[in-house]
Amino acid sequence: MTSGPIPAEVFGALAGTRPTPRGTQTLRAAIHARRMLLLKTLLVRTDRQRQLMGPAARRDFERAWALLTAAERTGPAAVREVLDYPTTGAWLAAALAAPQGAAFERQLAHLAGVAVAAAVRAGHPVTGTLTVPTGLLVLPGLGVLRCPSGRVRLGGGPGGARIADDGGHTEAVLPHPVARGGPGASRWTDEGTGWSALRTLPGGTVRLDDLDPYRTPSPGTGPGSLRAADRPDCPWGTWARRWRRTRELLTAVDGRRAAETGAVLRAVVPLAAADTGATPMGATLRSAPGAALIQLPATARELAESLVHETHHTKLAALDELVPLCGPGGSTVHRVGWRPDPRPVPAVLQGAYAHLALTDLWWRVRTGAGAAPAWRRRAGERFEAFREEVGQALSLLLESDELTPAGREFVQGMERHHAGLGVTAQNVL
Repeated sequence: MTSGPIPAEVFGALAGTRPTPRGTQTLRAAIHARRMLLLKTLLVRTDRQRQLMGPAARRDFERAWALLTAAERTGPAAVREVLDYPTTGAWLAAALAAPQGAAFERQLAHLAGVAVAAAVRAGHPVTGTLTVPTGLLVLPGLGVLRCPSGRVRLGGGPGGARIADDGGHTEAVLPHPVARGGPGASRWTDEGTGWSALRTLPGGTVRLDDLDPYRTPSPGTGPGSLRAADRPDCPWGTWARRWRRTRELLTAVDGRRAAETGAVLRAVVPLAAADTGATPMGATLRSAPGAALIQLPATARELAESLVHETHHTKLAALDELVPLCGPGGSTVHRVGWRPDPRPVPAVLQGAYAHLALTDLWWRVRTGAGAAPAWRRRAGERFEAFREEVGQALSLLLESDELTPAGREFVQGMERHHAGLGVTAQNVL
């Protein structure tokens, strides 16, 4: 049986949580398709309500849209990187949910930063002025420029783009990607006053995003309303060292999963530190797949587990956009081992999927030779506990009538992988 637009073998591998290049490509394509749908919806709403908008807001939107479409003609792959960046999705969701009037116009103004970031990445010339009503020009995936005047001037030459506050207070010069190795370049200059660049975690292209105002909803996310940590509260050296060590640990025990984490995630969003003695928390926003919201754990192995957990929330969120796994309108709730509160069926599926991936990881740590003894002991304990809890959740899901046919097939694939963990030799491959 195939499941809609996804080949059966890819669907099966995703159900078993095992990383494959085709699976990652499928999920990234799903994120892009969803992002383009939201962008088109925003354009349609703006066009239909243009007579209700102020002339300045209308003009600024049209200028930003024109820059975005011109940049897309110059470098479509580079523009796609900006549109698919997690916080762009969070902004689109917020803009589409905003009521008509001043709130909607404030959200529309963010398109200016999206367009400038796209043009810079694509190497497209930028000229003219744009309004920045919040006083902060946000370039998703690149950084932010403070603009006290509320307007930004754009210019530059063959070497790069110059963006400056119209009052002369701040400016930044961003080299075109030719000088940085192409549109996928991951480092951007800190040159300029009032400019703060996002930093790239070692060994890949994942950003440590401690700047973008859309990185978490207000006032926070999750049961404890976790809030984003601001740059002064994000120790870069500690994050970089722990990230590097985490990559080493994951590569040693499961190289494919280490590669998948770097390919699926686009950003790590530091959350405000946990209370003393509390377990660090993490989250993934459905509107911003590809961003792992994490309180910095005390050890690299805990960070590895958090990254695997949040990567699988992104995977399932992206997959559900392609192939709905749960039907609408379900109202039943169930108890699961990893949460104190009853959970609806979609949340049970999300939790079971993330914990199945962790159970798979712990099995490989427990049985492989690449992990330190302390991690193997911890993995052994966690494996036994979570294997039982995931099994109970899978039984609840298979008994539910809220799964779609594709959802039932997916959970059956999860169950097959779960049944093999700890039993067959194939699971260490």
